[in-house]
Amino acid sequence: MPTLRVELMEGRTPEQKKALVEALTQAVCDTLGSKPESVDILLYDIQRQNWATGGVLWSERQ
Repeated sequence: MPTLRVELMEGRTPEQKKALVEALTQAVCDTLGSKPESVDILLYDIQRQNWATGGVLWSERQ
């Protein structure tokens, strides 16, 4: 059973998340030959204050 963990900066809509998990599920099935019902996808919404790139928190970016 493939399990994918996806970390996203918060703010995506439910519709965007739905489209993402559908596309990821299809990609796993096409690539690994898995059945859709065996693919688990865990979405983690990360607050901007808890994500940094280049030593700068995203909450502090303009």
